[in-house]
Amino acid sequence: MIKIKRVYDLASDDDGFRILVDRLWPRGMSKAKARLAQWMKEVAPSAELRRRFSHEPENWDEFQRTYQLELSAKKDLLGEIKRLEKEKGTVTLVYSARDPLHNNAVVLKAALEKL
Repeated sequence: MIKIKRVYDLASDDDGFRILVDRLWPRGMSKAKARLAQWMKEVAPSAELRRRFSHEPENWDEFQRTYQLELSAKKDLLGEIKRLEKEKGTVTLVYSARDPLHNNAVVLKAALEKL
């Protein structure tokens, strides 16, 4: 099972294997409080795409299309997450954006579910 969760929400045992999928470390978050098993910044959107999106919902459709294209070139990383899901049972993709509907973890989860 693949889940998504904001890094600022309390971590729980139900999260399973927690992977931070942002390129930048979340502001004000300690490593201990984040309770991450792994930081996979390579799977995050490119810096250019992140800046263009700027977490504005009106840019969401373009962001999704472009990020999916970027992910298509990162099949090895997607495969690694799928392997972890199979091995650990539950993998939670952790992100720091405020918007729970318009963020890279949503797009990444959808791409993983298609595999």
